[in-house]
Amino acid sequence: MVKHVSETPATQLLKNHKVVFTEHPYAYLEHGGALHSAQMLAVDPFRVVKTLIMQDQDAKPLVVLMHGNRKVSTKNLARQIGAKSVAPCLPEVAQRHSGYLVGGTSPFGTRRAMPVFIESSILDLSEILINGGRRGYLVALDPQVCVSLLDAKPVQCALAD
Repeated sequence: MVKHVSETPATQLLKNHKVVFTEHPYAYLEHGGALHSAQMLAVDPFRVVKTLIMQDQDAKPLVVLMHGNRKVSTKNLARQIGAKSVAPCLPEVAQRHSGYLVGGTSPFGTRRAMPVFIESSILDLSEILINGGRRGYLVALDPQVCVSLLDAKPVQCALAD
């Protein structure tokens, strides 16, 4: 049995689906975000993917996967998914929807099923680092897993930081 750094709902889901991934723990910094984790792991922040819990005008939650060094154009996102508006959830609301602490949110193994949208250029990468379900813990995997396991829909809503 392989010893894993952390067993989380995310890693359980990945293992159950026989997804190949590597584990990358790092020293978590409150409000450090993807740029901090990229720096700690000496990787390009473009390859680190943030998991953002947002909601539409009816407070229906959704997940947005975005490059670590990009912001989401909520206007562009709303237009592409047919919503009137999209906004980030408050941390406590995001936590309720995902089941994860903010800063440790993974798109895999969320408490409730939510539609997932992925910045299309993420799918051009050969490997991404994405949260593994706890603070200070990323997993590296093929971005196509987001499409196959989460039914992530490609969108174009990135703004340069």
